[in-house]
Amino acid sequence: MFRVSVMYPNREAVKFDITYYQTKHMELVKKLLKPFGLIKTEVDRGISGGGGQSPPYVCVGHLYFKSKDSYDKAVAEVGSIMRGDIKNFTDVTPIRQISEILD
Repeated sequence: MFRVSVMYPNREAVKFDITYYQTKHMELVKKLLKPFGLIKTEVDRGISGGGGQSPPYVCVGHLYFKSKDSYDKAVAEVGSIMRGDIKNFTDVTPIRQISEILD
């Protein structure tokens, strides 16, 4: 299984509408990516970096696929729609990481 983590860096005065992200953006992601093999999604809200530090990411969205190719095909087809929605909930540029889940 493969996980795509979309990480939104935290910074001073960051704009991030977690309600919009959960209720609108992730629903859009599910609708667009399920036909390409999206298995499930998760949303993490950053609360701490440990030791009294701010979290490095204000939010992380996770998308799960059976194969990396499934995700690549999805992004080629509908990625611009998802990227176009980012301005509706944040002013930071996300960082993506694609990981193979080993166990």
